[in-house]
Amino acid sequence: MPEVLFPLDSNKPFTEQEKIGHNRWHPEIPPVATVKPGTTFRADCREWFDGAIKNDDSADDIRDAPLHKVHALAGPFAVEGAEPGDLLIVDIVDIGPIPQEEGPLAGQGWGYTGIFAQHNGGGFLTEQFPDAYKAIWDFQGSECTSRHIPHVKFTGIHHPGLMGTAPSAKLLQKWNKREGDLIATDPHRQPPLALPPEPEGAILGSLSGEEFNRVANEAARTAPPRENGGNQDIKNLTKGSRVFYPVYVPGANLSVGDLHFSQGDGEITFCGAIEMGGYIDLHVDIIKDGMEKYGVKENAIFMPGRGGPVYSEWLAFSGTSVTLEGEQKYLDSQLAYQRAILHAIDYLTQFGYSPEQAYLLLGAAPIEGRFSGVVDVPNSCATVYLPTEIFDFDVRPGADGPTKIDPGMGAPKSLNPS
Repeated sequence: MPEVLFPLDSNKPFTEQEKIGHNRWHPEIPPVATVKPGTTFRADCREWFDGAIKNDDSADDIRDAPLHKVHALAGPFAVEGAEPGDLLIVDIVDIGPIPQEEGPLAGQGWGYTGIFAQHNGGGFLTEQFPDAYKAIWDFQGSECTSRHIPHVKFTGIHHPGLMGTAPSAKLLQKWNKREGDLIATDPHRQPPLALPPEPEGAILGSLSGEEFNRVANEAARTAPPRENGGNQDIKNLTKGSRVFYPVYVPGANLSVGDLHFSQGDGEITFCGAIEMGGYIDLHVDIIKDGMEKYGVKENAIFMPGRGGPVYSEWLAFSGTSVTLEGEQKYLDSQLAYQRAILHAIDYLTQFGYSPEQAYLLLGAAPIEGRFSGVVDVPNSCATVYLPTEIFDFDVRPGADGPTKIDPGMGAPKSLNPS
């Protein structure tokens, strides 16, 4: 096993560990360790809410999830010799849930998927699903099942939802300016257009005192993906993947977290993956002046791993860029994907699932989303591919009509939604 450079004790909160990680982006957050190029190391990762979500039959914890505290990231890890302009090579050597543990933390034999309330983050279909719901998934080796979404079993494709390098001071300033300008166009929107720096709940490694206060007021939230990688939620970034990250600060300062047991393309419910704590083994190296040599001056490129589930039969749904009210939009691929997802939800409800169960399933299962046509005015076309083999009944259309299943207890909804 590689050396564990960022260990976590499951009995302690994230902020009381031997080494303290972070939940904001800033170039001055000190690295927890420095490694040489060619090194393989292990980092333990806490799920993104540091244990706030429970293995129970209530969604109140999803409704009240403390978004100002995410993400609980392992790192930063400095790589000796890395300089701005280089490309950092990161190989995902291994990844999985917390090994050989059962307990109250996500990753200890279980994980969760949530539909976030509109007032607290929302989701891809927040207008149709404004309230909080939750599904718990039990892990059985590489497979998972849920008491909240019965008749389904699938193989997880484990991956980090979030991994990236630290921004430079100039890049951080650029982020805050452009996102602040966007917020100003509709400052009271729910969910908000973007998340400004938020000192409350900030975790900044070993920083303290006035230095902590200054950085907390400048540091960027980790919610969106940006030029440094970050919260990209790419389900195919799994074991065997090689990622090439732009380097913006000396040492690169790589961080990782937000591990997922499984996820569909888009992580559509916002907490759409099966969230878990666990471990990740990384190997790092450097391409000197790689950003200029390969034209990768922003946003990572990667070679996906060859592991994960292999499904051969699919049922695909399509959507176009026309709103539910019938309004025509011009080549809006985002809208087209929303409509494809809604068509899949409508279809699954014919078998007995509630709309919320179907929505949660499409976020957690390894569905494939594709932009299928983006040039034929005025309608773009998007498609979502649902693996039929994950069901224990025939989900395909047939002359006898849909099989009626027992939906079980259903996905729990939060009480007193607001």
